[in-house]
Amino acid sequence: LIRRRIRDPKLKMSYMSVGTRSKTDVVVCYIEDKADLGYVDTLKKKIAKINVEALTVGTQSLVECLIPSRWYNPFPKVRTTERPDAAAAQLMEGNVLIICDNSPEVIILPASLFDFMQDTNDFYFPPLTGSYLRIIRYIIFFMTLLFMPLWLIALHNPESVPPWLEFIIPQEHGKLPILVQLFLAEFIIDGLRLASMNTPGMLSNSLSVIGGLILGDFSIQIGWLIPEVVVYGAFVAIANFSQRNYELGYAFKFLRLILLVLTWYFRLWGFIAGLFLIFFLLISNKTLNNSHSYLYPLIPFNAKALKRMIFRVRK
Repeated sequence: LIRRRIRDPKLKMSYMSVGTRSKTDVVVCYIEDKADLGYVDTLKKKIAKINVEALTVGTQSLVECLIPSRWYNPFPKVRTTERPDAAAAQLMEGNVLIICDNSPEVIILPASLFDFMQDTNDFYFPPLTGSYLRIIRYIIFFMTLLFMPLWLIALHNPESVPPWLEFIIPQEHGKLPILVQLFLAEFIIDGLRLASMNTPGMLSNSLSVIGGLILGDFSIQIGWLIPEVVVYGAFVAIANFSQRNYELGYAFKFLRLILLVLTWYFRLWGFIAGLFLIFFLLISNKTLNNSHSYLYPLIPFNAKALKRMIFRVRK
């Protein structure tokens, strides 16, 4: 399917074998005059050094073999796609693909945080519409990280809230501490999500909606949660679907919980410390990015590349 989109003799498919028992076919795919050949050689050497019996879960096993795991850093290490059009577009931009036999996903390298915020569907709209959707995606996704901690700061400092925002301060705080309520809302949402995944397809949507309504209403009536927590939790849960990467959504979820704890106990200084922790995890995330960091094109700064990441523009 990739070759049907790029019929160029410079499109190279370098076959390798991984796994002493499985002998899984792994292909390094790139366009010879667009990709960084030094980077391609580095990837081939890393793959050749892999010493495992089998790639039991396909691309994920391959990624864990290529990049040593750091349990404390939840951010995804590589991008993947199941769409041939997206894979071909990445090749044309000079990126490298790793294709693993028996796996529906293709690994795209290198990867940065800004790459995860793009969506192939952006390019199926006019530039203005695509840019608007991309900007909205950035705003909403980062709101999921900062919205609840900022609300906690407002609760701790109600005198600093302007009059037109006084409605965000709840009149009653419920029977449980606000921090416990926020964590409880997160766990309930994840429980509903897991339940819908294991529910027959015909009932999954109904279960999520009805379960959310019943649990939300019941928890408010008995005093577990206050309405504001339910509303903010629902907003964050829905907003997480503004981007496609499941792993990135949970990375920001874990960091949001840490940020909530620091903000609850240390107020504004805890919030600032949490932001520094998030920045440290982002900048130290170990990937196969060669000379680029996980925050490229912000660090190192490349204005032209950053503009293309944020706005849907022509090359």
